[in-house]
Amino acid sequence: MLLKVLLEIEAKKEEGEHRLGEGRRLTLYAGHGGATLTVTRVEGLRLLEDGTVVARNDKGDRYFVSLTDLFAVAAEGGAGTTSASRKAGFLG
Repeated sequence: MLLKVLLEIEAKKEEGEHRLGEGRRLTLYAGHGGATLTVTRVEGLRLLEDGTVVARNDKGDRYFVSLTDLFAVAAEGGAGTTSASRKAGFLG
């Protein structure tokens, strides 16, 4: 499902990483064992073969999350959008 979201927001794959366009950012929502994690201002994603998602934010910080623990993604910004966030949808 994450690949469908990346396609919808027109992320470009460069050097093994899906990179978002100018002014566009993602927020990832993950949960596991009752704990939740929100990763904001993501501008690049790398999907590893073992099911790990490596999310890179605009500060260069990297977060490692299991793809199976992601339950939602929000897409912000991009050409032709307003300042309001555009929700890409829940992953299922």
